[in-house]
Amino acid sequence: MQSLITAVREYDAAAQYLAWPGDFEPDRADHGEDVHLASGAALEGFAGDGAGGTYFFCGAGGEERPVLYADSEGGAALVAIGLPELLRLLLVAPWWRDCREFTAEESQELAAEYLADMPDLAARRDRAAAALGLDLPTEVDALRRMRETATASGEHFILVLTSEGEPYDPLFAG
Repeated sequence: MQSLITAVREYDAAAQYLAWPGDFEPDRADHGEDVHLASGAALEGFAGDGAGGTYFFCGAGGEERPVLYADSEGGAALVAIGLPELLRLLLVAPWWRDCREFTAEESQELAAEYLADMPDLAARRDRAAAALGLDLPTEVDALRRMRETATASGEHFILVLTSEGEPYDPLFAG
């Protein structure tokens, strides 16, 4: 069976949607700073975004491992348990970084801004999801799950800037 990250690279509809509006680039896995998990668990960068953020797999295993996102400003959060969950989030709520309250109203406002620029957003999203074989949750469910992951499980995934021994700030308040 083909890995999901390989499928992202091979299916144009998925790669294009995840590149924009998802801001997810599987060929941009170098974080630029030496970091580690406070727990000592393995950390593997596997994708990035245009602003210098990095997605990391945490611990041992494959694409089912927890996914931590670190931005270029010293913030980090566990955002998904496994690559399929991360891709679902990026497909249905590519504006997740701008959500601070995680409400349906906030998500709808952000979605409206994206739709104003990309009227075919839903059709592109659906083609990408179909190419990857992913069923999609609602925006609200995806954001709720990400918040639960970041605030409940995330406390066990503290990213540390190795050179200074200082932890990254949490991206989201508990």
